[in-house]
Amino acid sequence: MTLSSRNEAQKRADRIRAFDEELAALDEAGVLALDEAQRRAIDDYHKALLSNFSDDFDIDHDTRAKQLSLGMRVTSFLGALALAASVFFLFYQFWGQFSTTLQVGILMVASLLSFVVTLILAERERTGYFAKLAALVGLVCFALNIGLLGQVFNLYPSQNVLLLWAAYALLLAYACDIRLLLGAGILCFTAWLSAQTGTWGGVYWLGFGQRPENFFPAALLLFFLPQWLQHRRHPDFAPVYRVFGLLCLLLPILVLSNAGFISYLPFASDTIEGGYQLAGFLFSAAAIWLGIRRHWNGTFNTGNVFFVIFLYTKFFDWWWDSLPKYLFFFLLGLMAVGLLLVFKRLRAQTAAEGVA
Repeated sequence: MTLSSRNEAQKRADRIRAFDEELAALDEAGVLALDEAQRRAIDDYHKALLSNFSDDFDIDHDTRAKQLSLGMRVTSFLGALALAASVFFLFYQFWGQFSTTLQVGILMVASLLSFVVTLILAERERTGYFAKLAALVGLVCFALNIGLLGQVFNLYPSQNVLLLWAAYALLLAYACDIRLLLGAGILCFTAWLSAQTGTWGGVYWLGFGQRPENFFPAALLLFFLPQWLQHRRHPDFAPVYRVFGLLCLLLPILVLSNAGFISYLPFASDTIEGGYQLAGFLFSAAAIWLGIRRHWNGTFNTGNVFFVIFLYTKFFDWWWDSLPKYLFFFLLGLMAVGLLLVFKRLRAQTAAEGVA
């Protein structure tokens, strides 16, 4: 079995540890006893697998190593943000003191150098912590390159700059297998497509957020894109696309369900809000169902969160002003109990199907 990512290797290593623990428990209970040759063959096979995983992906061998890896990821992210902010303010601190030729040269060298450093670190470092740090700094350098070159040559601002940022971030994300850059690229692409949709509707591109329906084309594209592109080398990328697609769909619906007057639809505000409230329940419930059916945890969790938000919002509209506060929160608690019972039933059915 060939593994293509660190996440897959880590999952396989976790299964090996769980298998060893369960095998020891079965042996202690007298249910299954392997002879010495069989046990040695299994141990040798697992040791060889774990050794290969360590050499290729630098996996975590135990709980302590996982905790340290989490701390390193958090530190890497915060360090990347700090260095990116440092580069940003460094440029603006001394920018006016340079000539036009020197400004253009600095921008080009900074972008190319940060890009090359990121690729080198991604190639030589298995964990990816320093590559992630360099990649975010490189994205900031590229964004500054585009923005400041526009100022130097007095170019008219356009939404297409977002597409350039998205292309650069996605290029680094796929080249270096960095989900942080994938998220940044998706955000830039979403902003570009929403701004482009807004211009088609007669809105100036910087005001695309004034009409939440501008995000719907990006939502559809992001959610269904993993079905068209097979991420064999990057299996962790598909859930990111789906979650961002749901956010681009359900967040605008949530806004429009409470502020129908900002919609493109030529109906009364109450009618628009009621329609989007119904759509919010239907789409979030569909996300829950699809997440359970396809075993997409991110899709299920996102749909679950928004279903509860839509339900709480509706309860607030109905009963906040008419009921005593203790009774209002008591009803919310009963609703939570009801949802727990529903999920418990679904969990039992899933377990029964798994046993069958």
